[in-house]
Amino acid sequence: MGDFKFAILIDAYPLLLEGLLVTVKISILAFIFALLVGIVVGVSRSNSKKLNRLFAPYVEVFRGTPLLIQLFFIYYGLPSLGLKMNNYTAGVIGLGLNGGAYISEIIRGALYSVERGQQEAAYSLGLSWLQSMMYIIIPQAIRVAIPPLVNSLSATIKDSSLVSVLAITELTRVSQLVYTRTFRAFEVYLAVGALYFIMIYFASYLSKYLERKFHVEGRISI
Repeated sequence: MGDFKFAILIDAYPLLLEGLLVTVKISILAFIFALLVGIVVGVSRSNSKKLNRLFAPYVEVFRGTPLLIQLFFIYYGLPSLGLKMNNYTAGVIGLGLNGGAYISEIIRGALYSVERGQQEAAYSLGLSWLQSMMYIIIPQAIRVAIPPLVNSLSATIKDSSLVSVLAITELTRVSQLVYTRTFRAFEVYLAVGALYFIMIYFASYLSKYLERKFHVEGRISI
């Protein structure tokens, strides 16, 4: 430990901070995109056999292939079809589509956890499908979905390290640049690992807070 050089981290602080902010930005944008995709696909697959068959290949492909290959295909492969995008956009879309495939299954499972009779009772009261979903089904399903959804956020943060292969200067890419300048792997990767841990810890704290909040609100509303 006497050989630990804090000066390296102090000198690298501006770069590490810049990389951290890029990682947070990409992770949040990708998770929002994944959440939107997951909700649309999950709700569609749980309510329509035709839409289930339509979206099933997307879910299976993105869950069954490595994220790294998906990023390469989106950034390097799609331009051959005329679909060009910058590396940041490709990174967000790649992470979002991958996360959306998993989130769609979370949403679908949460919707299935609500008793079928409640939707039928809503129809008997004259509520439309949209009204029954908004006021009866989704409020109950969301309490089931929150823990795995926040786990998906944590996974997105960790998976964001892979976008470094697209030459995006996020946290992992910055750590590689700092290491090539200093050749001090221990200090650099310890600091970067600590920053990732802090982000994941915050996501875990958020999960516990939301679980308590929705659990209490759910008990009050019954």
